[in-house]
Amino acid sequence: MSSETRRVRNHIDGESREAADGRTSEVIDPTTGTPYTTAPLSGAADVDAAMAAAEAAFPAWRETTPAARQLALLRIADAFERHADELLAVECRDTGKPLELTREEELPPMLEQIRFFAGAARMLEGKSAGEYMAGLTSFVRREPVGVCAQVVPWNYPLMMAVWKFAPALAAGNTVVIKPSDTTPASLSHAAELLAEILPKGVFNVVCGDRDTGRLMVEHPTPAMVSITGSVRAGTEVATSAAADLKRVHLELGGKAPCVVFEDADLGAAVEGIRDAGFFNAGQDCTAASRVLVHASRYEEFVDALTKAAAEVRTGDLADPDCFYGPLNNADHLAKVSGFVDRLPAHARVTTGGQRVGERGYFYAPTVVADCAQDDEIVQREVFGPVISVQRFTDEEEAVAFANGVEYGLASSVWTKDHARAMRMSRALDFGCVWINTHIPLVGEMPHGGFKKSGYGKDLSAYGLEDYTRVKHVMTAL
Repeated sequence: MSSETRRVRNHIDGESREAADGRTSEVIDPTTGTPYTTAPLSGAADVDAAMAAAEAAFPAWRETTPAARQLALLRIADAFERHADELLAVECRDTGKPLELTREEELPPMLEQIRFFAGAARMLEGKSAGEYMAGLTSFVRREPVGVCAQVVPWNYPLMMAVWKFAPALAAGNTVVIKPSDTTPASLSHAAELLAEILPKGVFNVVCGDRDTGRLMVEHPTPAMVSITGSVRAGTEVATSAAADLKRVHLELGGKAPCVVFEDADLGAAVEGIRDAGFFNAGQDCTAASRVLVHASRYEEFVDALTKAAAEVRTGDLADPDCFYGPLNNADHLAKVSGFVDRLPAHARVTTGGQRVGERGYFYAPTVVADCAQDDEIVQREVFGPVISVQRFTDEEEAVAFANGVEYGLASSVWTKDHARAMRMSRALDFGCVWINTHIPLVGEMPHGGFKKSGYGKDLSAYGLEDYTRVKHVMTAL
């Protein structure tokens, strides 16, 4: 597999293919804003072919032993590791991410997560068999759900694909997966590696736009649809899937509060929030995008975060200290800029707030202070390198402000008071609560949100169970 620039292709039934009607779309290099390759713009014929391949492969794949599926996933992880340079080169060309930072921060978790699900394939649990009615024995079977349609976002193209296909395959399902139309290359390239390991039809990649995704969701074959994306996209998927009662797994937006109490280690909080707010240009559903600071430390915190943010570098990927690359696309740059341009008069930009350079989609690390709870920048997901800061006066108000958004994915608490940390971990209405840190994830623990951040879990045994169905078997003695 070569890492040189070339046309992206679909991968259906073990083969690389163009779109059936020959249509393509341009893939834009976000560091320059210019096209660098093309990808299939798949239509109904391509989706039909992929679904047919996955459906045909399912009976044999579901009958493979957990040990065989474990071995296949371990081989996939090993192949990713051997071809890491190629995969990373393609991923970074597509996304504009700094290469070495991506190698250090994204590659190891991907490998670890595939290997976790390889082991988890052999550890599915259920109630023990027993005689719950006289003369009858009951037990539970966990079975794969069938063909899974999966849609991957553009912020972490390869890692989010791993989060989806690894548990699905581990549980015995077959997969039709679609990368974002702006970042299709790394998953298309990875499919070539999987084709050497998995039986034909078990793993299929269909490239395309939103219409392609809709065709996948509406198709009668999948038993389950999994998407990572916006609240709007999740709502559309859930509505469409309801027509034939498909299972739906949604990981949607976030607006993570970072609650900094008066006793917090301010230096650690500033550093942790800065890094978690600007990593990947803030294009992360769990990004530390919304900071709530106790009034007694507010000005001190704002000054320190402003200075720390001003030191963050972007715009020159050749700079070894470059911390993040461009935003994903021109429309998203306009969206992020719009949030800052529409700030109310009481909010103040303490650093950043503008585009960086004339080429590409770079945006400066930005801190916005003196925000109010009902401000747009507090309530809506910016998904860019912009951190808002607001005051609170006591714990009750901190909880009310933190929970007072429609999202419920992730949050953090910064305090030295253990009892307070435990109270906050219970009170915060988010799927993850970090204490004195923000953004680390591990394969053994679940990731997923509440409210409009969606439902279902990625990672962990819970993520594997989401790709199974439960069957009760009862037999007469």
